[in-house]
Amino acid sequence: MKYLLIFLMVLVIFIISVTLGAHNDQVITFNYLLAQGQFRISTLLAALFGAGFLLGWAICGLFWLRVRVSLANAQRKVKRMQAQIEQGSTSMTTTSSSARE
Repeated sequence: MKYLLIFLMVLVIFIISVTLGAHNDQVITFNYLLAQGQFRISTLLAALFGAGFLLGWAICGLFWLRVRVSLANAQRKVKRMQAQIEQGSTSMTTTSSSARE
């Protein structure tokens, strides 16, 4: 439900920005690293908003992936330590029971 609300909010913001940008038919010169081009403001706003949105999701996805890998490693270590504790407790019980005899 939370993700649906976030998606709807982003969709509304995108629609509003496209609607507002559609009223700006002025052509501007946009200089980028390798060249320059003539673009309408509405097209440029929509393209840059989309590129920023995709870049933001890619960065967040990479951080999420890093956290998931870290969590998997921590869970593996916990299982390994639990196995060692169980082995230690069984060896302690066998040692203590043999000492009693």
